[in-house]
Amino acid sequence: RFFVLLFAGLFCGQVLGAVTITDARGEHTFDSAPKRVVTLSWAMTEDVVELGVKPVGVADIDGYHTWVVRPSIPEGVADIGTRDEPSIEELAALKPDVIILANGQEDLIDRLEQVAPVLYFDAFSADHNNATVARRIFRKLGHLFGKEDVAEQKLAAMDTRFDTLKQQLHAHFGTDLPRVANIRFNNNAVVFVYGENAMSSYVLRELGLASALDIPPSQWGVTQKKMVTLSTLKADDVLLYFKPAPGVEKLFESPLWQAMPVVKAGHVAGVESTWSYGGALSLRYLAEAMTDALLTIEP
Repeated sequence: RFFVLLFAGLFCGQVLGAVTITDARGEHTFDSAPKRVVTLSWAMTEDVVELGVKPVGVADIDGYHTWVVRPSIPEGVADIGTRDEPSIEELAALKPDVIILANGQEDLIDRLEQVAPVLYFDAFSADHNNATVARRIFRKLGHLFGKEDVAEQKLAAMDTRFDTLKQQLHAHFGTDLPRVANIRFNNNAVVFVYGENAMSSYVLRELGLASALDIPPSQWGVTQKKMVTLSTLKADDVLLYFKPAPGVEKLFESPLWQAMPVVKAGHVAGVESTWSYGGALSLRYLAEAMTDALLTIEP
């Protein structure tokens, strides 16, 4: 009887330590919370680091530092190559417990599953609200790593931060906030305009701001438009562009640019480098960076 109870206790302990998570492909059960984590998607890297989990490997750390910036990747994390062509040998040498992927990395699943269990999240789609799904994925990863409390605390703090930033904007602009268009420059003739399904557009709504351009949903929330599209912005609108924007000085000297009403009004501001296709907490960084830019605009 003693041994029966002992084995029963051990079995219950294993069951209690197990964790089940649902990704885009279905349910996955781990015997315990994964310790050695590799992330190939920058959005998933953000989420893992925000939860206080130090990954053993991350894809394209230099690119992350340029485009994503926050949260910073801890020292000692291995760079395992590009996001679409990671080094399988280097990745296998890290002996991960789990490899986490997102959109654009579906073709890697079969190869990577030969190394470790793979989680794949459909984070960006024209058929869902990307920001809402980002929050959901963050909670799922919090459950996977036993960090549910951290996830909830950070999401609540972010919502409180939204309210504070909204108050700052009203203190600056008054009761009526300006309409805002947010873009990334592609070249001197083409821009990427963020639309209804963009992370940055979700932030605008949370801050009480309306969009100045009507752009329908898309997978990544961005649509390519000719530069002349920006000529439709009114003088009392605001145009925000995300940095880095190499070569933009030459564009700003062009007659087409200088003739735009929003430019003539001085209602253009650059947003410090913040990843607009990121994880849940990138919404907070977007809100803070966009608010900082908006506060440079004279009411």
